[in-house]
Amino acid sequence: MVKVFISADMEGATGVAVGAHVGSDSSDYGRMRKLLTADINAAIRGAMAGGATDFVVTDAHGKMTNILIEDLDRHARLFSGSNKPFAQMEGIGPEYAAAFFVAYHAREGTEDGLLNHTLLGNTVYEIRCNGRPFGETGINAALAGHFGVPVCLVTGDDKVAGEARELLGDIEAAQVKTSSERLVANLLPPAASSELIAARAQAAVERAGRGEIKPFQVPGPVQFEIDFKSTAGVKMACLFPTVEYLGSKSLRVRGDDYLAAFRQMWGTLIMVRACQSGAI
Repeated sequence: MVKVFISADMEGATGVAVGAHVGSDSSDYGRMRKLLTADINAAIRGAMAGGATDFVVTDAHGKMTNILIEDLDRHARLFSGSNKPFAQMEGIGPEYAAAFFVAYHAREGTEDGLLNHTLLGNTVYEIRCNGRPFGETGINAALAGHFGVPVCLVTGDDKVAGEARELLGDIEAAQVKTSSERLVANLLPPAASSELIAARAQAAVERAGRGEIKPFQVPGPVQFEIDFKSTAGVKMACLFPTVEYLGSKSLRVRGDDYLAAFRQMWGTLIMVRACQSGAI
């Protein structure tokens, strides 16, 4: 059995160009959910042609209830809903031969990156891992790497494809759009993007089987430095004894290995966001 793990965001999906496309209160949201699910199915179809047999998909956007289970390929199982300890990587483990990041986007501040942000867009300005800025691609690829799983495919715009290759090396990338501004993209139509994703997914699984793509691993000890967009909640997060105050908008967490540091980082973000929203 060759298992593939798929983390599916939404900003990088076929057809998505503006924030209204990925917001649940928008009239466009329903059709974009269909296009996102079709991108995932294309990745599954291509991966099966490359020899994969089993798939776990985790919904990784917003409230994490975007993927249409009724349209999802029958060979997959879906993690849906929020409050996931591993966030966008819920379900990852050492049993997978490869990980795919479908419909991903560039990190916060990337020039012209479509809908660029990092994890909690209204909260986070920048996240650095051992001094290096990480977006969601880096954060999640290192979590997969902790379990020995290589990220072999990223789909989305040209900016996230470049970010992924710079960080992870010569992986497969399916560029379904070209961004010219944060809210402007030149889009492939679904028929073309589906073919592209399937072809890249097949190549990704075949290359993984030959050992050509290695896991992205961050050796311990690991520290995350987090810069926030607001001062709200930053001092409250220091109630955790492992959180270090760096300034009015900045915190640091540490761990002996990547998983330990990731857990602290994600918990800290949840705490700060809750304070900013007035929940606590």
